[in-house]
Parts: sequence; structure tokens; C-alpha cells
Amino acid sequence: MPSLTRPHVPRYVLPPTVDEELEYADLPIIDLSKGDTTKGRSDLASQVCKAMTTQGFFYVINHGYTAAQSSQTQRIFDIADVPFAQVNEDEKRQYEGKMEQSGSYEGYKLRQYFIILFSQHIDGGVRDQVEMYGSKSPRTSWLKRRADIRKVHHDINKRQHPQAIRPLLPEISDFVRHCHFEVVFPILRLLAIGLELPEETLVNMHGFDTIGESYIRYMKYYPRSHEDEVKSKNVWLKGHTDIGSITLLPSQPIAALQMLGPDGRWRWVKHIENALIVNAGDAIEFLSGGFYRATIHRVVQPPVSQRNYNRLGLAYFSRADNDVQLSPLLESPVLQRVGIKKHGRFGPDSTAPTMEAWVKGRTATYGRTELKASEKEKGVEEQVINGVLVKHYS
Repeated sequence: MPSLTRPHVPRYVLPPTVDEELEYADLPIIDLSKGDTTKGRSDLASQVCKAMTTQGFFYVINHGYTAAQSSQTQRIFDIADVPFAQVNEDEKRQYEGKMEQSGSYEGYKLRQYFIILFSQHIDGGVRDQVEMYGSKSPRTSWLKRRADIRKVHHDINKRQHPQAIRPLLPEISDFVRHCHFEVVFPILRLLAIGLELPEETLVNMHGFDTIGESYIRYMKYYPRSHEDEVKSKNVWLKGHTDIGSITLLPSQPIAALQMLGPDGRWRWVKHIENALIVNAGDAIEFLSGGFYRATIHRVVQPPVSQRNYNRLGLAYFSRADNDVQLSPLLESPVLQRVGIKKHGRFGPDSTAPTMEAWVKGRTATYGRTELKASEKEKGVEEQVINGVLVKHYS
């Protein structure tokens, strides 16, 4: 779309990169442009398979959006700030989501909804400072704030949006469609190849126009008080796995995202300009019988050089269709050779939830229910959702 025809949006100035020397996770970089041939896809599948069976995180480059041409990447960050900077507090409250009741992340998640650290009385716990807004990919939308998080689902026009967002819906829809068809689908094909299944096996479970909960979310994290940082040991969002299949995060400069490595150590995820950070969620771990690893990650206070900045981000969360049962794909020759891994969650003898049940169960309870300390793992809290053990990491 020519720039002169686009609605005006204030330019969001991305903050400078971190000054400190940090211990970064060593993550592979996947060049999607090499997947146009059968051999290219086979080579990429080997790289993705290795990443997903060890860490669950990797970068994607040459994904179709560039920083140079039409400033596409800059524009998506400009738009990401609109739900937070261009919508007043009264209007945000009009579009506040009802996560506990609906089990869906549509609308605004305002600040202090999540309880990061429980005390004997929940009201005395440390709460989040992230604001979000999210909506289904072209079907719905919502926002949240203490880390401003906005989420826009596939059908972005199905649900009403704040006034400032409405002129931007065509661009948001284009971005969502691009993420789904040009990035998520190629990754799902590579994952299927890694399982020695037909390339479209996982794609066929993730229809764009079918009923599901794929969505885009905008997020804005705000600095917290020193007292809250001390109480929560600088953790802004506890370590967790994502609910769905594949998460896409456009890389941004503020260092705060960390992943838990196979060795049990937290490492920072480094900013790579114009790259997408990709991670696997619960659905992929379940469908692969534990062969692929849902990434454990958290958000923490940024290093000193970046603590005076708000942290703006966005994510596209892809999920399987609502009626997909998250059972291991036992027809996979790979799973027949290596077996099904339980990973302390559920195995082949358990009844797997559907994608819809899993989404609603985790969404309704996240950050709202008191957790039980693990008897086996230090720094881990647990809850059971739909018969599945869910862990949260400090």
C-alpha cells in the first residue's frame, strides 16, 4: 500500500540497544528464503527439528517484511503503540477483556490483572505492569496494559475496536495474514517433515478461516517500583510455555525476554534487527508427543541501561483449530521409533484436551489462581488444568 494512502500514525521511536554484556542463548537463524525447493525445505527442516527438540526457540529472517522497503517493520511498531498511546483510559476500560469468564484474550488486559507474586492474601501480592490489547486474526481484537499487550485475532472486524485502531484494521489484517500464511505455514511444514509426515499434516490443523483462537497481541511493559522488583526478584512475567502452536515475535531492542535452557539456566534472547523470534507452544509439544519442546520463557526487568524505557512488543500466536484434539500424531514414523515422551504432563494413556478446552482452561486461570510449590523442583510452582500438569517458573 503506498505510504500516502495509509492513515497517519505517530512514529514510535525504538529505544537503543542494551549497553551491558549479557549471557545470550545461542539460537539458530532460519532463512525462510531457502525453503522454495524440496532440498531447501529438507535442509531447513533439519535445522528447525534440532532447534525444536532442544531449545524450542529460533530466529527467522527473510520472512517477507523488511526494514528498508516501505519501512514495514517500523510501521508495525508504530501501529503497535496506538492501542496504548492513542486510546485514553476510559475508552480502554470500555474494551476491557473478560479473560476469567470467557477464557479468551480478546480486548484490553489492563495493568495489575496478573498476580506475579502471591502472598497470604492475594491483594497483597505483586501485580503486573503490562498493558495488552489483542484480537483474533481476522475475527477479533483486544488490549492489555502494565506491559501494553494488544492481541488481534484473524477476524479483526468481528469485534469492535477503539476509535484510533479502526482505520488501521486493513493493515493489521494484512500483517496477520502474512504471519499465518508466509511464516507459520512454512514452519509447520518443516515441523511435519521433521516428523516424517506429509508436509500439510500440521497446516491442515491450523486453518485461517476456521474457528480458532489465533490472534495478534500488542504489549507495553512499564517500569515497576523498586519494592515490587525486590519482592518478585525482578520477574515481570513468570516462566511459562505458550498455549498454542507457534508464536512469532518481531525482535525489539529492550532486553527482557529470557529462555530456560536444557541445562536449567536462564539466558537472554538477543535482539536481531528485523528478525522474528519463533517458539513452540504446548500444542506442538502435545501433537509431537514431546518430541518437539514447548519453550519455557519469561520476562524480567531490563538491564540498567534500558530501565527508563517502556518496552513495546507484539506477538502473533497461532493455534490449532478449536476441535483438534491435542493427541500425539502416532502415525509419525519418528514417534514410532523414539516413543512418546511424557514430560511430566500427559502421556499416550491420558485423554488429551481439544485446542479450545486447553485455551480456555489456561487463559481463565493464568495469573489469577494461587499456585502450589513443586515438591520436586526448586523455583517451580504447579497447577493442573484439564488433567495436565502446568508449571510456572520464577
